[in-house]
Amino acid sequence: MKLRLGTRGSRLALVQSELVADRLRQAGHVVELVAVVTAGDVRPVDTAPGEGMFVGELASALLAGEVDLAVHSAKDVPLEQDPRLVVAAYPERADARDVLVTRAGGARLGALPAGSLIGTDSPRRAGFVLAARPDLRVGPLHGNVDTRLRRLDEGQVDALLIAAAGLERLGLADRVDEHLDVEVVAPAPGQGALAVQVRADAAASLAAVGCLDNPEVRLAVETERRVLGAMGGGCRAPVGAVAELRDGTVHLFAAAVTPEGLDLRVVRLETSPAGASELAWSVGRRLAVLR
Repeated sequence: MKLRLGTRGSRLALVQSELVADRLRQAGHVVELVAVVTAGDVRPVDTAPGEGMFVGELASALLAGEVDLAVHSAKDVPLEQDPRLVVAAYPERADARDVLVTRAGGARLGALPAGSLIGTDSPRRAGFVLAARPDLRVGPLHGNVDTRLRRLDEGQVDALLIAAAGLERLGLADRVDEHLDVEVVAPAPGQGALAVQVRADAAASLAAVGCLDNPEVRLAVETERRVLGAMGGGCRAPVGAVAELRDGTVHLFAAAVTPEGLDLRVVRLETSPAGASELAWSVGRRLAVLR
């Protein structure tokens, strides 16, 4: 079967799309990558991304029949999707954690000098790092991974907080100074996972892509996203959640904070896979009430 895979043109997006394309080719399909320009690609470099900024045009291309599937970072997929579209596969997940990166390397969050300027455009990362180190400063730093690293190396900030998965997939794992414990900086729901979206009525595409789905990754991502949904948040909310299936038990860690690092709330619970959805909803409501 020939499949047209819609992708953003950034280096990370292309790498992630090729990961999925290679899996599909190994399954016997012919895959053509189709570049789609999103609002996130054409925004001014110093503009903060909005909800769904990186996925809207890809969704439109799917609905228009211009492409058969699209690959997203799962954390960027809005909670409210068009009912005509479905995530047919969560094929894999890299490290969900955030990492600290500095120019010289070898740094640790706990040892950064007071007043160090941390670059991030994420209210979640800003809130958690300020909760851990209120003596640090946080400044907005936008752009793709390569742009943020260049700005760090130019001295615009002292350190970056960034997703481990992006650096790993770009072959830049050697830039990591420290992998941050999830209890220090709670990952965005779905961080590190890929989401492959198709039209709900495209039976052939659903069958082809569905074979890539990893049930454990799906369980974890959907559990984390349900926490966010219960809190009424979007993909840029200062909320973190990470779920993991170990020995038949779902372990869920979730946290919320203000972007200023205040009112930190943490919940740790576990349940069976069958109870994960209900647990996630209750955790999200609990965090919302606590805040």
